[in-house]
Amino acid sequence: MNAPHSLLVLAIGNPDRGDDAAAWEVATTLDGLLPESTALLRSSGDFLSMLDQWQQFDAMICIDAAAPQGNPGKISRFDIAAGPLPTSLDALSSHAFGLGQSIALAKRLGFAPARIVVYAIEGENFAVGEPLSQGVAAAVMPASKAILSEAKRLSEGKLDA
Repeated sequence: MNAPHSLLVLAIGNPDRGDDAAAWEVATTLDGLLPESTALLRSSGDFLSMLDQWQQFDAMICIDAAAPQGNPGKISRFDIAAGPLPTSLDALSSHAFGLGQSIALAKRLGFAPARIVVYAIEGENFAVGEPLSQGVAAAVMPASKAILSEAKRLSEGKLDA
């Protein structure tokens, strides 16, 4: 273990942009429920400033919104060990670097945790000032449960979870 917290749960989004707030809502649900060895952080997506922090963790679970594909609220899980993230996840980034690009860079620089899993909740509406769409709001609890279960496995050192 590299730090007192062996697992980082990173919620990525903007609480003021409709469905882009999905990850932050999941983080609110997870607050106080995650294993002791877990750090829970919320980020607006400024990944480049966070890359060096990632190397302090053995594993990382990211939660992010995904571009609309016609199924709002669909939860997808991506294990980075199995391959890179789909480029559609970077399409929502308001920064020069999206999540997939940041993970790839962190791996090249040696800053990436050994295990990275990404949960994406497909969005519908990303307008400023809008609430979560109905489908995304309904996905918050199932996503929270899946992430909590995965966090427990990863914090117990079960990296093949």
